[in-house]
Amino acid sequence: MRMTEATIFCLRIPFVEAFSHSTSARVYSDSIVVRVTAADGTVGYGEGVARPYVTGETVESCVTYIVSELWPAVARTDYADISRSHDPLSALSSIIDSLPDHEAEGLIAGHGARTAIELALIDCLLRSQKLSLGELLPAKRPSVTYSGVITAGSADAAVRHARYLKLFGIKHLKIKIGATNPVARVAAIRRAVGPETSLRVDANGAYDPETANRVLSALQEFAIDAAEQPIGRGDPAELAQLAAISPIPIMVDESLVTIEDASALVAANACHYFNLRLSKCGGIIRTLQMARLAESAGLRLQLGSHVGETAILSAAGRHVAAYLSDVDFVEGSYGRLLLTEDISQDSIVFGHGGVAPLLPGHGLGIKVREEVLRQYATNIITLASRTRPARFRKGGSGNVSTNEEHYPLAGTARESTAGSGCEVSRTCPTMLPAKAVEG
Repeated sequence: MRMTEATIFCLRIPFVEAFSHSTSARVYSDSIVVRVTAADGTVGYGEGVARPYVTGETVESCVTYIVSELWPAVARTDYADISRSHDPLSALSSIIDSLPDHEAEGLIAGHGARTAIELALIDCLLRSQKLSLGELLPAKRPSVTYSGVITAGSADAAVRHARYLKLFGIKHLKIKIGATNPVARVAAIRRAVGPETSLRVDANGAYDPETANRVLSALQEFAIDAAEQPIGRGDPAELAQLAAISPIPIMVDESLVTIEDASALVAANACHYFNLRLSKCGGIIRTLQMARLAESAGLRLQLGSHVGETAILSAAGRHVAAYLSDVDFVEGSYGRLLLTEDISQDSIVFGHGGVAPLLPGHGLGIKVREEVLRQYATNIITLASRTRPARFRKGGSGNVSTNEEHYPLAGTARESTAGSGCEVSRTCPTMLPAKAVEG
């Protein structure tokens, strides 16, 4: 089946409250949502997240990659049906084979953009066949249980948050730590939640190896299950030296972006856990490839999320979390606990104890509210294949202040009707400036 049109929505959804860690803070979601339309009229949605300090991507670079490389490749491809198979990677082979990789200065991997396109294709093709992603990734558990995350901030606020999460029945907590009083912070939270709650810490690469070893040694008495990314992304051998002496199992996150990263970390014995995040790792297919590599090496898994993900990535993550055998911790599905508005018709938020049901509906299992996409879009870009005429129209829906731009198949130089004067083949459409606050 061929895809005839793609639309990119660059979102900015405010948070209920700010979320911060050692390297950044964030007050809104800036997800990139892609909607693809197939020749039979079926529509599918995907989402990616740009994090400069994780993959090297920005919203602008994601849009450029989609417009200039990913969409042209998709528009040229006649996709095979997704068949139910004992091997989901084989079933999705026509999708992964169609998506070109991207290299650019300062870029680790164009995985946010790639994830948005991949998920949209999977959602569209499965919906066209009236199949659920759960049929392709059969669940190994009847529900998914999510962790809570305690953001950076004052110790008093962290303790209040921890107590609330305990009252809500959350049994696994991750604590953001940094340079300021990490041991006292964890000690206060342990006292607040008691010994039965599982605690992890996440430094987001805040320490040098010597400081990391000192902090982790001091945290040993608080029964910490894993220490996520204690030092920055770099030589796996340096992380391996820390892992060899750390009293707390080491989990990698920012160090694990590509398949090559995964292989190097395994070869160096650099960690005990992989933290897999769909948008960071390049989508479902590459996430499953990394999970298989971890399993063969005897590593355990966390399925993480980016702060501010909407229901699209949350739904995809829930299917993957239910499917994986060796996943110990799952994050995400915060929905309107964090976002002032989410984009799905039904809530994706987990319930008491962090427990969330499986999603049996077609495709990713959610119904996207197009009106919410348009309400919170700072830019809307529509791309048509050569088999469908391009439509040009300035402006979004009546109650939305936004740029909306329509282009023929990417690669054709054309001036934007929104006044950016850019050529699609070389630059991205006009975007609102990225806020300095990141997370």
